[in-house]
Formats: sequence, structure tokens, C-alpha cells
Amino acid sequence: MPDAQGRMIVAGEQHTLPRMEESVTATTILFNELTREEIRALAPEAIALLPVGATEQHGPHLPVGTDHFAVEHIAREAARGVADRLPIVVTPTLPFGSSHHHLPFSGTLSLGTETYYRVMTDLVESLLIDGFRRVFVLNGHGGNNELIQLAVRDLALKREADLAAASYWTIAWNDLVGVEAQRYGRFPGHAGTFETSLVMALRPELVREPRPHRDDIAAWSTDPAPAYRLERYGTWQAMNGYTDSPDRGEGERGELFLKTVAEAVGRALTEFYVTTGGTLREDHGG
Repeated sequence: MPDAQGRMIVAGEQHTLPRMEESVTATTILFNELTREEIRALAPEAIALLPVGATEQHGPHLPVGTDHFAVEHIAREAARGVADRLPIVVTPTLPFGSSHHHLPFSGTLSLGTETYYRVMTDLVESLLIDGFRRVFVLNGHGGNNELIQLAVRDLALKREADLAAASYWTIAWNDLVGVEAQRYGRFPGHAGTFETSLVMALRPELVREPRPHRDDIAAWSTDPAPAYRLERYGTWQAMNGYTDSPDRGEGERGELFLKTVAEAVGRALTEFYVTTGGTLREDHGG
């Protein structure tokens, strides 16, 4: 909502609402705060960044909106970090994901595989109809990972556009290893040390105590992908819906993880923009 001077208040910051002729050079912009004319002016050159999360159980200690909170924060921070060099619009975060594996627990709102795929293709295609030619889907929930990739692959076969999709932890994997995220257990894991640290940094009042504890948690592999995917019936129930030992999470560590990921995503967005023919604005930072 703009104030009396036409400035937008976003996450405690003030952003000047661009005039139509200045739209393409505007800094960080949230899709929901723009008019249709402003979106039409921005779309041909801008990246549309679409964050997708989930609403699902995260153990007895974290809110069901954990994935939503994390990916939305990362998307907006990454966009702020690059907005002085390229045009970018951050869409609303999709709060529902492919989460049927969490339905045995309460607190989960899930879309089935086929439904989620159709939702993703519809949303990305809507952005293309809006005039965007660059769309980047940023994922914050493991169950969505393959489906977002299939959606952009299939759309790129029939629409003249540049599309990308990735989970934030795969983009930032090497950077997270660099700050020893694997030292404390599996990352991103699920509701374990890593995600607990993120929520303690973002919304500490939502972390319930006491947090669960597990002994003998070994450091996780630094290999981003195993040789094959193994799925076994009852796995999530056996681990009570969370990985490793959530009581090892720390807010300070979460701040480091979030900063590390946002910077890595910003670099990926910049690479995507340049690779697809975009020209970066001059750096006026001195």
C-alpha cells in the first residue's frame, strides 16, 4: 500500500512506486502491489520470480508454514540484492505443495502430483500471458522439486520463453557446505537443525519448546545427490516427521544460512538474466 508520497512499505523498507516510464528500471517490486499497467510495462524485460512452498507438518516444534516463510524470505532478499542491476518482479508465494507424504500427520494441506503439476503450469503460463518472457520458479519444499522442473520443461517446448526452476538448497549447496551446514545434520532435511535454525531466525516466537532431541547425529554428506532415490513405506512415521536433532538449531546459525542462500540465489538470477540475453545495468555502487 503506497503512502501519501507514493512510496511502498515492504518489510519495513520504503520503495518509491515507479512512474510508468520508469517501471523497467524500478528496484525490487512485489507483483501484488503493482497495477496491471505497471506489470505490462515491466513484463517484457523483467524476471518473474515465483516462490513456491508448502503447508505441512514440521514436527511438534515448528509451524506448518515453515517452507512458505523460508522461501518467501529468500526470494525477496535475493531480489532486493539484484534489483539495482536487473528488472525483477516477485510474485506471491504459492503456499501449497505436493505433500501427500505428510498427510499421516495433522497440519498438512496437499495437492496431488497431477494437480500440483497443473497448478504450476497454469501459474507459469499465466505469467507468460501477462507478458513475461523470463520466469524463474524458486522452490522451498522437497516434494515439489521434480514437478516444478517438469512444468517448466514442458512449457518451454510450446511457448517462446526462457524458464527456469530450482530448489533454493540446490542453488546454494556449495555455499551451504562452505558454511558447514552439513556439520549439524542433514540439510535441508525436514524440521531438523537446518530448518529449525531458519525459523528461529525468521519467526522465533513460533518455535515451540522443548524441541526434540536425538543422539548420535552424524554430519551429512556433502554430495548434493545420491546415486539413486530410495523411497520406503512408513519412513516418515518411523522418524516422527522430522530429521536429525531440532534442539541443535540456533537463530544466529539460521541468519547465516538465510544470508548465504539469498546471495547464491541472487547470483543464479543474475546468471539466468544474462544467459537469456539481458543486459545488466551499470553498477553505481562506487
